[in-house]
Amino acid sequence: MVDAPGTPPRARPSVVTLSSWLLILVAAIQVLNLIVTLSVIGKIRDVLTDAYAGTSAESAGDIAYAFTIGTSILSLLLAAGLVVLALLNNRGKNASRITTWVVGGILFCCTGGSLLNGVSGGTMGGGNASGDLPSGQEIQRRLEDALPSWFAPVSTLLGIVALLALLGALILLALPKSNEFFRKPKAGWEPPVPGGAYPAYPSAPGQSGDPGYPSTSGQSGDPAYPAYPSTPDQPPTTPPPAGPTGQPGERRDPEPPPGS
Repeated sequence: MVDAPGTPPRARPSVVTLSSWLLILVAAIQVLNLIVTLSVIGKIRDVLTDAYAGTSAESAGDIAYAFTIGTSILSLLLAAGLVVLALLNNRGKNASRITTWVVGGILFCCTGGSLLNGVSGGTMGGGNASGDLPSGQEIQRRLEDALPSWFAPVSTLLGIVALLALLGALILLALPKSNEFFRKPKAGWEPPVPGGAYPAYPSAPGQSGDPGYPSTSGQSGDPAYPAYPSTPDQPPTTPPPAGPTGQPGERRDPEPPPGS
């Protein structure tokens, strides 16, 4: 959104700036969480491969590996998008604020669901074995034994911080000061530039001093425009000889004869 001409520049409120920094913090947490996940993805695949060996889901380890790589790429793109939205929000783009609410709402639900699944011990898929498949509790136990002890606490802490930061950013964008900043400004009156002059109305044709119309033929005293030339079939007229007073064409009465 660009300000209308003649309107003073809008001052960005602190709530919008803080919201943008929180979005950047969420993006940084996404990248950090991606690094943590990629550091243990090999062990997760090995655990799932051993757990599902000889069952109808022997490829569960490879599927989980490919799924983790896909979600990691998505998380990286999402982090870049949050940074772009933060920069556009600082410039007062109302469309980016609406996009932030939509993307942030989806991310909030996904992060919250992941945290609930982690807190519940990852047993949302069922605790009992189905056929020749191991139970969810058995898979969770094997993962906890194979993964480092710091993995679960770090992942949970990063998820909670990201969730709170995202919630705070969305709330700050909905405050009255933010609404006033993102509202389209009204066009204001633009004062005249000092030293400038308003254009003058053109005068009637034939008036001297009018740059748009030349002077009529025979008028003297207008050095800017010459008189119109005479037609070819008529000789140019010459003024009568000047009189004693110096005025051309002055009529004199005849002098009376001497002695009258």
